[in-house]
Amino acid sequence: MNSTTRPLAVVTGASSGIGYHLARCCAEKGFDLVLAADQPLEAAASDCRSLGAEVEMVQAELASKAGVDKLCAVLAGRKVDALLANAGHGLGKGFLDQNFTDIQHVIDTNITGTLYLLHKVAQDMRQQGRGRILITGSIAGFMPGAFHAVYNGTKAFIDSFSAALRNELKDTGVSVTCLLPGVTDTEFFMRADMLDTKVGAADDKADPADVAKTGFEAMMDGEADVVAGMKNKLQVVMAKVTPSQVLAEQHRKIAEPGTAEKMQ
Repeated sequence: MNSTTRPLAVVTGASSGIGYHLARCCAEKGFDLVLAADQPLEAAASDCRSLGAEVEMVQAELASKAGVDKLCAVLAGRKVDALLANAGHGLGKGFLDQNFTDIQHVIDTNITGTLYLLHKVAQDMRQQGRGRILITGSIAGFMPGAFHAVYNGTKAFIDSFSAALRNELKDTGVSVTCLLPGVTDTEFFMRADMLDTKVGAADDKADPADVAKTGFEAMMDGEADVVAGMKNKLQVVMAKVTPSQVLAEQHRKIAEPGTAEKMQ
């Protein structure tokens, strides 16, 4: 990529869904881009280029340190103005019915790879005295996720970690914002093998473009966190005062395999 005066944004999980629309938001607001995902990125890159951005693609397994290192090698020597750490992965069915390799992949994508990337890029941001970070958490982190237990647990970690990192960086010129989406109309439920669940089959999912815009604007404003959607805001409020086992039972009713049939 040629050196320009435009700021540089890095977006992970940018091939589709919220990440794709976050990349578009960045392009529309004058950022050049490095896009990363474990899926092909050509369509996302083409769209962002049509909006005036210079774009470089990194297709890598961001659940691994080697994949993150591959991304960081592309960034070497360049100032990153915004990091939008959005890569994430879900996994449906009961914990004991899941393959542990798949479980490990969720943990490594949502936590290990995300933290490794943040550790490397945020150090450079702190040294340069400026930067914006957006981390995609989830309102799922506020409730025990029966039949989606590992994913919800990883998002509880990410939601908490984001707030802690923000506090640690509060005097450095680097802002940390956590985007907290609810159920969103993306490939997430297909990839998590949850299309036979009530939540996976629901037809009232949020528009990923709206969710991304909410998160991008919050990042640019330096907000601590933002819940996308009024319904989700109410869910978070209720989750904070509802006993955990009540929440787990509520989650079971929407995430247990076969619950999609009960909608008919």
